Amino acid sequence: MASTALVGTGRRPYRGDLLETAAVEVVRRRAGQRPHDEGAPAEVAPEEGRDAVSRRAAERLTRIMGGEHERLLPEWLAAAAGTGRRVPPYVLPELLEKGRRDRSIRVHLGVLAGQRGRWLAGLNPAWDYLLEEPTGETWELGGAADRRAHLRALRAADPAAGRRLLESTWESETPDDRAEFAEVLAEGLSMDDEPFLEAALDDRRREVRQAAANLLTRLPGSRLSLRMAERARACVAVTGNVIAVEAPKECDKAMERDGVRPKPPRGIGERAWWLQQVIARAPLTIWGHPPDRLLALRIPDWDAEVKAAWVRAAVLQRDPEWARAMFGWDPIADLLESLPPDEQQELAARFVREHDLDSQLIMVLGGVSSHWREGLATAVLRKIVKVATTQPWNLGELVKLAGEHIDPALFPLAESYSPVESIQQVAALLRFRAEMYRELDPR
Repeated sequence: MASTALVGTGRRPYRGDLLETAAVEVVRRRAGQRPHDEGAPAEVAPEEGRDAVSRRAAERLTRIMGGEHERLLPEWLAAAAGTGRRVPPYVLPELLEKGRRDRSIRVHLGVLAGQRGRWLAGLNPAWDYLLEEPTGETWELGGAADRRAHLRALRAADPAAGRRLLESTWESETPDDRAEFAEVLAEGLSMDDEPFLEAALDDRRREVRQAAANLLTRLPGSRLSLRMAERARACVAVTGNVIAVEAPKECDKAMERDGVRPKPPRGIGERAWWLQQVIARAPLTIWGHPPDRLLALRIPDWDAEVKAAWVRAAVLQRDPEWARAMFGWDPIADLLESLPPDEQQELAARFVREHDLDSQLIMVLGGVSSHWREGLATAVLRKIVKVATTQPWNLGELVKLAGEHIDPALFPLAESYSPVESIQQVAALLRFRAEMYRELDPR
């Protein structure tokens, strides 16, 4: 039968119905399969300690996983995890399978899957990723994800205590864990963390060294920042209305230790790459002028490299003044993260009003924190109405972003804004999300 299926019935005749026989054979083989470990029956799933979400909430989850507004799945999971409840058992197989294929949704599954989910993960190797996700256990008893969550919470409450806890186990942590734990120190970062992070620059793992260098870059008084300031001054001089630049001629071991990566990405020369990294890690205060003034000066050589480095510096150092100015030169979403949510939305709304619909506008909106309030919501709805009359085929992603990020409580605003079909699509998605949140409210 198998050979006939491979070459075709035209070349090798088969008596009977080939497809029917194949179907029967599949059922026969499945029925004849035995458990992998015949002598050890599976343990019974443990009892759950937390209530499940409501029936309506679970039904909506099933609809989302089935393809109805499937991009809302991460939002549903985050909202459900915030209630402290779990999902019902019957959705677990499909949800765990989605988590197997999509790492981005795993962050809340350790809690939402409950005891039954972890029991299933222990039976199916394809789902054992769940055993590495946070469950609410303590630093001593939890897995890597639980310990990161514990450290993050401790840093938020008492940064010094969090650092001391990490120092106490640092030498025994795996390289992967050290890299992720180092990034957690961004919460509550201060000069008190500087000695620990300076020592981490000598770690064997490159990711640990990079994480430490990135955090030290945010501390203008750190030894790394002072070294980078000295290197930047050797490369760049502001004189009158001109900025003179001489890019580094080499990347020595000391620069590598401070986070300068010697090998450039494809398409960038070595000296340009080293220059950008040095300027990006030098304190922005060393330039002696506000960013708007510096952007107006003439840079005869390495102009694009210097300004790209200032963009990176604003992102790394989370400097709102520089982020605001550099957004005007290069409007990228990463710069918005340095601004408070209100200002993010104000800046994005102005960008929407002043620019045509293109991929850059979509990327800017994608970087704005949810939920968008009325100012940004209105600017986006107005843009949709305008484009609907000229380029309706170009609206798909903007309509989805609006429906997914505008505050769902604003669905009446969208419903009454315009009868244009694309606006009503936004309104319908906002209503869907508003109902989703109501169903998840345990009250």
